[in-house]
Amino acid sequence: MITNCNTYLRDMPVGTRACVVGYEKAYLGYKGRLLSMGLTPGTEFTIIRHAPFNLIEIEVQGFRLRLRKQEADALCVEEVDDD
Repeated sequence: MITNCNTYLRDMPVGTRACVVGYEKAYLGYKGRLLSMGLTPGTEFTIIRHAPFNLIEIEVQGFRLRLRKQEADALCVEEVDDD
């Protein structure tokens, strides 16, 4: 799904659980790379830390992944409730 995002990964605090809902139109060049890393729509992940040099570390499907700011901005995400 390609959409305009209103929630960005970089704006979410550490410890937040979120889900991929689509990809930002402006960053479609990163879509293939994100898909190959397992970040498909419906995939849940947890934000582990905001690392130096504009990196965001997430835990997805049992492994840790660091995304560059541009890659992270390509993801449209929603926060997942723990209920």
